[in-house]
Amino acid sequence: MLTRPDQTQTEDPTERLLAFIAAQDLAPGDRLPAERHLIEILGVGRSALRKALDQLERDGAIWRHVGKGTFVSRVAAETSRPDAFSGIGAQLTPFRMMRARITIEPAIAREAAANCSREALARIHGALARQRAAASWTEYERQDDQLHRAIAEAADNALLLALFDSLNRVRREVAWGSVTRSSARPSSDHSSFAEHDAIAEAIEAHDQEAAFQAMRAHLKSVASRLFDDM
Repeated sequence: MLTRPDQTQTEDPTERLLAFIAAQDLAPGDRLPAERHLIEILGVGRSALRKALDQLERDGAIWRHVGKGTFVSRVAAETSRPDAFSGIGAQLTPFRMMRARITIEPAIAREAAANCSREALARIHGALARQRAAASWTEYERQDDQLHRAIAEAADNALLLALFDSLNRVRREVAWGSVTRSSARPSSDHSSFAEHDAIAEAIEAHDQEAAFQAMRAHLKSVASRLFDDM
């Protein structure tokens, strides 16, 4: 029997979904109910539920498989345990955070080129399309998160995916400061679009070295917009 979370505890759909997972004592690999059932169980709308699912996927708490459903990840099951990465973000400068990404993510992209499936490629291309269609910088950055995680998923290696999720959590803890935008949304010639396309094309071609170099070039391009000498 499915247990409904106590809706008086929080209005946040993401917290309600986490509470539901905890209440059901779901283990890594367990499948969540279909969206139509979660809407009823959690008492939220479809749009709010999908945003909550997107957030938990970015956090590594769940993972989704096209045609099969949404599953609890090992990260979600272990959130109550001490996290070796906890608090590291407060010790890192943005410069050092970017150095870590440039060290780790190209290697993940190389593994994605070696191991990607058609389903993984579909997730990558879906994130690319949603990113180009983003009506705001906030939505663009959300889809950027999803794209990079889709690439990590394509590597088909649970340890590398867990490492990516930990890296991403630390990145959110780093004090980046405010970024001034000159437009409401990315322009059609925003440099990251072409850089992301190059990464996706290399992965789809199973060209491991090209995927490594394309991801490295992309991250160094991002870093150059943030720092002068990286």
